[in-house]
Amino acid sequence: MTALQSTGLDTGAQRIAPFKMAHLVYRCADRQSMVDWYRKIFQADLVFEDDILTFITYDDEHHRLAFFNMPDLPEKTDNMVGVHHIAYSYQSIGEVLATYERLKGLDIMPVWTINHGPTTSVYYRDPEGNDIELQVDNFADAADAAAFFHSKTFTANPIGTEFDADELVAMWRAGASDEQLCALGTAATGVNLGPQYR
Repeated sequence: MTALQSTGLDTGAQRIAPFKMAHLVYRCADRQSMVDWYRKIFQADLVFEDDILTFITYDDEHHRLAFFNMPDLPEKTDNMVGVHHIAYSYQSIGEVLATYERLKGLDIMPVWTINHGPTTSVYYRDPEGNDIELQVDNFADAADAAAFFHSKTFTANPIGTEFDADELVAMWRAGASDEQLCALGTAATGVNLGPQYR
C-alpha cells in the first residue's frame, strides 16, 4: 500500500493542479511601510490603493501582493504558528546578486545568505517580521536538483553553507560562471546557522 493510498489521497482521479501562484496578501499594522518595502524589493508598480487595501505588481499579473490596513494588530513574534517564509525564484544568479546590490544601496540588507545545495538563496525580513527568500536554482536540470536530495552531501548537511554576498558579487563582477557561483561552498563563511533558520 502506498502512502497516498494509506492516507486516502489516491482517488484514481487525474491530478488537477494550479498553474501558478497568483498573489499573496498581508495583514498590516503599518501598511505604508510594508507597501514601500515591497515596492523597493520588487521594483513593483502600485495598482490600487484606498483606505483599506493596497495592490501592487511586478509583472503582468494584475496584483501579486496585497496589503490590508489593520493598524490595531499586535506585532508578530517568533513563537507564533504560521508561514516561515515565501520564496521567489530568479532566472540567474546574476539577477539575485544584482538585486542584492540594488537593495544594499537602499539600506535593505539580508538576514541570511546561504547556498542550500539545490538553490543559492538570499533571505530578507520585511518591516513587520515576515521573511522572503530570493533564490536561483543551482541545477539547470530539475532531475539533478531532485537527485541532490538523495545525495550523501545533502544527508550530511541538509541546511547548506552560508556565503559572503559581497565576495560572491566580486566573483560575479570578475566574470565567474553561473556554475562556479552556484557551487556549494563558493564564498563560504563557515557558518551555517542563520536567525530562525536552524
